[in-house]
This record gives sequence, structure tokens and C-alpha cells, in this order.
Amino acid sequence: MNEHPVTNQKGFKGSRVANDYRTTSTHGAVPNPAALHVRWLLTGLALPLLGGAIAFAFFRSGEATAPHATPNLEMIDTASLAVPKVQTLGIGKNATLAPIGNTVEFVVRRNDTLDRAFRQLQLSLQDLAAIRDLPGVKESLDLLKPGELITFVHANGLVQALTRRISDTQTLTVTRQDDGFSAKVIETPIEVRKVEKRGRIDSSLFVAGRSIGVSSDVIMRLANDIFGWDIDFALDIQPGDEFGIVYEQRFREGEYLGDGKILAAEFVNSGHAYRAVRFESVDGEVSDYYTPAGNSMRKQFLRAPVDFTRISSKFNPRRLHPILNTIRAHKGVDYAAATGTVIKAAGDGRVSVAGVQGGYGNVVILEHGGGVTTLYGHMSGFAKGIRTGARIQQGQTIGFVGKTGAATGPHLHYEYRLNGSYKDPRTVPLPEARPIPPAYRGEFESLTGQLLADLDRNRDAAVSISARAP
Repeated sequence: MNEHPVTNQKGFKGSRVANDYRTTSTHGAVPNPAALHVRWLLTGLALPLLGGAIAFAFFRSGEATAPHATPNLEMIDTASLAVPKVQTLGIGKNATLAPIGNTVEFVVRRNDTLDRAFRQLQLSLQDLAAIRDLPGVKESLDLLKPGELITFVHANGLVQALTRRISDTQTLTVTRQDDGFSAKVIETPIEVRKVEKRGRIDSSLFVAGRSIGVSSDVIMRLANDIFGWDIDFALDIQPGDEFGIVYEQRFREGEYLGDGKILAAEFVNSGHAYRAVRFESVDGEVSDYYTPAGNSMRKQFLRAPVDFTRISSKFNPRRLHPILNTIRAHKGVDYAAATGTVIKAAGDGRVSVAGVQGGYGNVVILEHGGGVTTLYGHMSGFAKGIRTGARIQQGQTIGFVGKTGAATGPHLHYEYRLNGSYKDPRTVPLPEARPIPPAYRGEFESLTGQLLADLDRNRDAAVSISARAP
């Protein structure tokens, strides 16, 4: 067995006694030759005794644990200690490779690249080059998105493993092997669970949603994507209104990821119940929300051209004008909102006016056909492309809330006119929506029957609980 002499910081080889001596002599002490002689003599006598005791202890220990084992001593390559091997966990086909080292989670920021991540974490750039050279890996690593997570396992800067989620259902893993790096994509399927919720409004729809565990995103979709053609959610909601939702929640390996599609919904507004179910045809040609009778929830006009905002003035033909201080018909609805709030077109149409017009300030007037026009006043500005003659689609942004013209504060003034006569936008009858195509009627009824049953059960359970309440 070879012994390695101790090496001091300057590279000199020698014994610890020699180093002590050199340290001492740097402070000016003169060594005593007799003392040195005694020190060397005692050291020479003690080392064989100490070595024998240690050898005897190891021998007895080996006897107790492995009486027939033959010692196999090998020189240790200290360079290999910097690169821990990958250990195998599990048995057979379920075995997984668990890299050993320090784990670091890197959160991607704006303009970050993998090269920048390696440099910041002081990881080997040679490892980076080798990893990017693996087939298919470069494409999965070069495009990083702010907020996502990349997990590294490294030993002294040498990468042992890299993990990055590349989609909702796929994770890229790169691990160091004896002959280099290997990469694979692990499938992690999404579990979709159907959830049923029912709430009652006391103060606001958002508060009611939160109280039963429904996210703001689901509430917004309930209002904008399903019932926005029937109910003005900024004006018509009353205390005591109820809603029921059947929707999807998405999980991966038991972890909640977010909410999915709303499958069915009901909204009871002032005692009138509106119901909708989502229908997606097998061939993918039809995908929308329909009434139980099969009529599309999408109508020619939205009830409100803005999302959830506070109403400052309802339709009132005997309203006292806030600036002129006279009784003056308020032929429309005012939606109070912060300057810059998006204004949407209530329906498909053509721009007949886009400019400044008297007390309306910046105004857009849309012609929709059939004698219907809509007006949007007091805008702070117009959306790009909004000019006279431009074609507009329902829901398209046409401008932004402001307080131009005769306005005391930022708000949108909205009017609905039929053949020149003013109508209350929240109560005027709207044209009937298109029914589901006849070719899909049978498929619609078979696929939506269970969703309607879910809504019935949801409502009946709420009624039962309410009846038992004191």
C-alpha cells in the first residue's frame, strides 16, 4: 500500500514536523539539536506501535464482519470524486435514475437564455454544448418563457441532470451517463375532473363566486362567453340572483393546474332562469354554447359593450343633466369605468361615424342593418383601424373609456337605436339566435342530456339545503 506524503500550500513535500519547524523558524526561534533528536527518537518509537494497534483493530473488525474476505485495495482517483455517479432506484421496469448532487431550481426571467442560466449558476459550458447537441434537445431548450422553471442537479459545476417541462403533458429530462448525456421525454397526462358549484349573490357576482371556490376567470367566462347576450352583468344583477356551473378542473399527478371548460351553466336573474350547455361535435365543425332547445347563446348584440363595470346612470328619459342642470332625456346607459377601459362593439356592423360630435366628444356610431345603430360616446381615443366605412365584428375593440365632450368623469355613454328611436339597451328584444344545424341535432341531444341532468341535480340539491335551513 502506497502512502501519499502531505503537500503544503507551496507544493513542497515533507512531514508535518518539518512544516511546524518552518513555521516556527519564521518567527525567529532557534531549534535545540538535542530537543530535535529526542523528538525524532520518540516519533520513531511511537509510529510502529501506533501502526500495529491500528492494524490489529482493522484485522479484528474484518474478522467480525467478513471472516473469509480477501482485502482488495485500490488507488482512489480523486478526480472521479467530483462527478458522482447516477444511482438506480426501484426494481425492474419501474427503476428510475436518481442523480446525486446539488439541486438548483432556475426561474426564467425576461430575455433569459440557457447560456445565461449556465453562466449565472457557474455550470460547465462544455456540458451545455454537449446537451444541446443531443437529437431534438436544442429545440426544447432554446425557447424559454418567463416564469417557467428549469431544475439542475450538478456536482462542482458539472451537470448531472436537467429537467424542464416542455408542455402540459411532457417533461424533458437530461441525465449524465458513463459515455455522455442522454435525454428522454416523460409523458405526464392531465387528469380532468368535473366539478359542480352553485352560488347565491348577496353583494356581487365575484364575491359569490369566491365564497364557493369558483375562480374569477370562470366567473368572467360565465358572464362574457355564455350569458353576455342575455344579461347585462354590470346593470341587471340583483341580490338573490343564483347561478350554477358544471366545469372542468385540470390536475397533473394530483397537483391542481387550473380550470378548464365550462360544460353547463344556469343563471337565475330576477326570477328568470337562463340555461346553457357546451356542445362540441365529434367532427369538430361545431363548438359553442346552446340553450337546452338547441339555440345558440350568441345573439346579434351583446347586452353591454364593456366588461363588469359600475353603472353610474341607467336609462332614464327624465334624468337631470349633470352639467346643464336641466331635465334632459338620457337616452342610453352610462358605464362608469377608469380611463382607458376597453370598449367593445355590441354587434357586427360598419362604422358610420368616428370622430368628435358635440357633447358626445369622441364618438363611434355603428350601423348593424335592419335599422339598428349603436353609439359609443366620451371616448378617450379610438382603437387602431376604426374609421368611417370600416367593417367591425362583434366584441372587437373600437375605443377606450374617457371623459371627452360633456362628461363630468370618465365613463362610456352607450345608446341603442332602432329606426332612429332610442331603446333601452338592456331590455330591447334582440333577434333570435341561430339554432344548431339539423345534421347535428341528434348528436347534440345525446351529448348534452347528461350535462342538463347535472344542472338539475345541482339546482335540486341547493333547493333541498335551502328548505332545511332554519
